[in-house]
Amino acid sequence: MKFCVLMGSPREEGNTAALLAPFLEECEALGSQVQVILLYDRAINPCLGCMACQDAPDGPGCVQDDDFAAVFQAMADCDVIILATPIYAFFCTAPMKALLDRAIYAGVKNYGREKGPKLLVGKRLAAIATCGYPPERGADLWEEGVKRFCRHGGLEYMGIFCRRDWGSREPFMNEEREQAVRDFAQALTLAVRADNMVELT
Repeated sequence: MKFCVLMGSPREEGNTAALLAPFLEECEALGSQVQVILLYDRAINPCLGCMACQDAPDGPGCVQDDDFAAVFQAMADCDVIILATPIYAFFCTAPMKALLDRAIYAGVKNYGREKGPKLLVGKRLAAIATCGYPPERGADLWEEGVKRFCRHGGLEYMGIFCRRDWGSREPFMNEEREQAVRDFAQALTLAVRADNMVELT
């Protein structure tokens, strides 16, 4: 099983990274391969809205010469996509938003002269997020956007793990949070394995 983790935080040692570290450890301990892509280290330009991608039914087909095609291929090659991001202005960070804007057009060939395939159909997707509000008010709009992305692209949404940053009042990480995010990794892994077994029978 292969996880593709799209890391949308600009801080490699921030809160999102702190949640992600035990999650990755647990995935690897359970025998999964993990690829982490730091989006702030990649050149992913905003979508131009030119629709050229719609004339390329077998691949992304974007006219921009940047890192998008490689990241999209990593998404297509994995079993589970993990979107890891802090919440800025009630949504994900700018590089992740640019990636998702490009991926939904390049990955869903609904807008060209002929209706084509959904290139990420059947992929599983989950999210890990941090925010400065209670998650139900800090990450709810982001989660709804992710759910709609999945519905439109034919992906299976598997849930979100989100924790609040209380600032200087208390440390962000503690034993409960570490165990909870490990449990999230276990739950995702077991669910995908169960689905795969059903598909094989």
